[in-house]
Amino acid sequence: MAERLALIDYGAGNLRSVENALRAAGATDVAVTADPAVVAAADRIVLPGVGAFAACMGALSAIPGMVEAMGQAVHTHGRPFLGVCVGMQLLADAGEEHGRHAGLGWIGGTVRLLEPADASLKVPHMGWNDVAAARPHPLIVPGEAYYLHSYAFDVADPAHLAATTDHGGPIAAAVARDTIVGVQFHPEKSQAYGLAFLTRFLDWKP
Repeated sequence: MAERLALIDYGAGNLRSVENALRAAGATDVAVTADPAVVAAADRIVLPGVGAFAACMGALSAIPGMVEAMGQAVHTHGRPFLGVCVGMQLLADAGEEHGRHAGLGWIGGTVRLLEPADASLKVPHMGWNDVAAARPHPLIVPGEAYYLHSYAFDVADPAHLAATTDHGGPIAAAVARDTIVGVQFHPEKSQAYGLAFLTRFLDWKP
């Protein structure tokens, strides 16, 4: 039976391009959904995200039962979960964009403004850059991916840092723990590398 993948629609992601990339990577049953019941019953979950941390967290929290459904699927049933860009940042304890705002708290750390050591490097960090494994993880292979962000996940526990990239110093490219993985880069914009990454996610049996 085809696995059911829930792509969460909370008004804060480039859903169509993420959905198309997931289908290109081999997903056949993709539900673009704002229904917590669909999320709770899904075999895999993807949380996209574009925009400001507080706005995205607010939109997600505004769907009655959604955060609880995500938690039940991931923490109780061990479903594989992928957060993309701001969807990855929301895994943190808090974000510091426009004040300090609480996140999901699934992976300890704080999302902070990028402040490259080299003043000539621009913020936002935009374009192609490395993905370098920080520790072995089945979803992370070295390569280049597409980034677009002004804030980065400062991970509390080094064991949860899965990959880094460099923009005037190392920044988190991927975080992971248990059945949860989050990537700062955009797989849907990362061509062959992104497609291969999504294929690994679809095949992942944590």
